[in-house]
Amino acid sequence: MATPYPRTLPDVLRATANARPAAQALLDGEVSLSYAELHREVQTTARALVALGIGPGDRVGIWAPNSWQWVGSALAVTYIGAVLVPLNSRYTGHEVVDIARRTRARALFVADGFLGRGQLGELRKAAAGEGGGGFPIPGLPDLVAVVRIPYPGSGDVDDALTFPELAALADGVPLETVEALADAVSPDDVADILFTSGTTGRSKGARSAHRQTVTTAREWAEHGRVGPADRYLIVNPFFHSFGYKAGILVCLLHGAAMLPQPVFDLRRTLRLIRDERVTLLAGAPTIFQALLDAPGRAERDTGSLRLAVTGATIVPVALVERMQAELGFDLVLTAYGLTEAVVATMCRPGDPAALVAGSVGRAVESYELRIGRPGGNEPQPAGVEGEVLLRGENVMLGYLDDPEATAETIDGDGWLHTGDIGRLDDRGYLTITDRLKDMFITGGFNVYPAEIEQVLARLDGVVESAAIGVPDERLGEVGMVYVVRRAGSDLTEDDVRAHCEERLANFKVPRQVAFIDELPRNLSGKVLKRGLRQATPRKEQV
Repeated sequence: MATPYPRTLPDVLRATANARPAAQALLDGEVSLSYAELHREVQTTARALVALGIGPGDRVGIWAPNSWQWVGSALAVTYIGAVLVPLNSRYTGHEVVDIARRTRARALFVADGFLGRGQLGELRKAAAGEGGGGFPIPGLPDLVAVVRIPYPGSGDVDDALTFPELAALADGVPLETVEALADAVSPDDVADILFTSGTTGRSKGARSAHRQTVTTAREWAEHGRVGPADRYLIVNPFFHSFGYKAGILVCLLHGAAMLPQPVFDLRRTLRLIRDERVTLLAGAPTIFQALLDAPGRAERDTGSLRLAVTGATIVPVALVERMQAELGFDLVLTAYGLTEAVVATMCRPGDPAALVAGSVGRAVESYELRIGRPGGNEPQPAGVEGEVLLRGENVMLGYLDDPEATAETIDGDGWLHTGDIGRLDDRGYLTITDRLKDMFITGGFNVYPAEIEQVLARLDGVVESAAIGVPDERLGEVGMVYVVRRAGSDLTEDDVRAHCEERLANFKVPRQVAFIDELPRNLSGKVLKRGLRQATPRKEQV
């Protein structure tokens, strides 16, 4: 009889640390941790969180890039039954404050100095505008601690703990205390809240239980045939489900090695593939195209590569074939998912290159997949386009504190309305053909025009705006915004971009700005974005 998979994150970590204690779990620069050492790091951070007053059900945010500290902190949060809230490392202070207030976050791990920014300074400035008391960040009254993960250029902040100082705090809490908390975690407890922007312009927090988070990682790993010999270079950001659930947790379930990369660096990626014998790489097609086009790539040793998983945008057949022939991948798979249903479809080993490129696979075991009429859930026959609907045990529990949005997304029959348009073939393979929503994808990140438009509505001189995605050779799509200026305003493109850069993550900032006299509308007054797209010159972006 097969041993059942653990169904909570603490049990997953303990099972792997017990089964493969000496196996390498993490390699991050000069830091190398075995699974036994990773388990001890997690226990130490968990004890420190308890010493700070963090307990089951409390929300803890991580605003940082991929690193061994991210892995240890995230697992420590869920080890004591608290709820992980990953935060996009490109967010501005305003965006982090908004989510911290809405989740009533009790602690934040912050990578201060990442990319030359002063994240703690941004956080303080943004929170100060919210008013109210709070320590250590005035304006965030629920927050009891900020843990600083220092980067070069990070400043000294007297009332922010540094990551190394957690060990001293942990000394005051017995190991038995956190082990008892780990024992008490239920598969049905909320493990994490991942935020995704919505078409209303306000981000929404998708809640997932431990059982869902674990099952998602297990299904992804099984279709990719992940095993303990794999070495996974994780370029996808941990704040995204692709990097967290189809990255960290995939390795954790099977005792594979994690090699986190904070930002995609072409030369470093090629060096790591060669020196560390990387077997697994996942990400948007642009990553693989960059590897193929790298100067001198033919002389680089990529023979260790085994599995590539890609998606998020159209994948040319020629790219799949080149990945196999020139980079040496034995297996290239495409997949489809969204924050509300992390891994919904996936290709299977043995699928031909044309099928891998032309579809996003068929439903994984925990989902039913249906093409329905937009606005309903009546099934459409094979080959007919309609809205992609999903139903199953891994559909999110619901949006945080937003029952109306939850009811709009998950209907009374349990079908999740994805907002994507697609069709199924006779074998159940899904092809995504369009979007009901206006979302576009920049370098693998979802961008929602309404969020840009909401920000620009607060810029003096803007009457109204409309954002769209336009083609880009490197990133797939980038933002372009059409702006109607107030009469007499001398607003410039630089003014628009500067306003967005202060309030939005960099991948959301429009690359192009066009000023027009009025936005095209239909008879009901709705902006005709299709007309804007058709009128936009298709030129190469920089």
